[in-house]
Amino acid sequence: MNQILSVDNSSIKKGKIKTQKTRNRGPADIHSVVKFFVISILIFGICIIGSGSYSMYKEATKEANNTKPVIYVENIAETEILLKVTHDKPLAKVIYDWNGETETSLPCNNKQEVETTVEIPTGVNTLTVKATDINGQEIEYTQVYTLEEAININIEPEGNNLKIIANGINNLQYMTYRWDEDEETKVDIEGKQGEQTIEIPRGLHKLTVIVVDEKNKTQTKEQEVNGVTKPKVEVVDSGDGKFTIKASDEQGIKKIEFKVNEKKYTLNLDQVLELEERKEFEYSYELNDGENKIEVIAYNESDVEQTYTTQINK
Repeated sequence: MNQILSVDNSSIKKGKIKTQKTRNRGPADIHSVVKFFVISILIFGICIIGSGSYSMYKEATKEANNTKPVIYVENIAETEILLKVTHDKPLAKVIYDWNGETETSLPCNNKQEVETTVEIPTGVNTLTVKATDINGQEIEYTQVYTLEEAININIEPEGNNLKIIANGINNLQYMTYRWDEDEETKVDIEGKQGEQTIEIPRGLHKLTVIVVDEKNKTQTKEQEVNGVTKPKVEVVDSGDGKFTIKASDEQGIKKIEFKVNEKKYTLNLDQVLELEERKEFEYSYELNDGENKIEVIAYNESDVEQTYTTQINK
């Protein structure tokens, strides 16, 4: 019996040992699995975070590349503005114009900021500014400015001459005028208005007039003038119950239109007379009994006209 018991005890001991080993392996295996999943989740999280950070970096870089220049325009005087362009990248081109006409470029030299002062022209004008950076990003700015003219210049015919009339809201100092590129002629002015009558040279010429007021404001006017003299025309009472039209022009009289009271007549001289005969021309016509209101218009070869009106009683 002792022997059997001894064997049974061994068997029991061995069984206990086996059971203990099995129980010790269970927690270790679970720990390894948990550790594996934790590491996997960690790696997956790092990948996601890294991917998100890279996407944010790419987006931030893209936004940085898409930034545009900023244009500032500030009135610094009644007739002057400060134009300033700034950026976080070098500027490639900055230009401005008035009313879509001649463009003015500002030197950029890859600077991140450029500025200049701009004179506001008189009247109603539209300023357009365009700025472009080295990446081709462009911005455009437009603004309408209205500036009352401080000085007005009018040029009008006076017989065979021209009259220059200058008016200002301030007292005027002087005016200058010149034909084409000839030397300027200066005329001093006292007060808010000045006038000057000048001769017209023959042919097509450009007249440039500059007027300056007491505040050194300047106004310039250019005008092309065709130097063609007007015909000379007059009407005289012949004393024999007729009136006589006398017309002359160095180019020649082309046509005469005249009206006695309400009745109209036309003389097409270029169709019946040679040129030399038309440089000085006279024509007589019967007067009506009573009042005669007479208007005569003479045209020369350049279709420049001159009008003469009078009244003759018979």
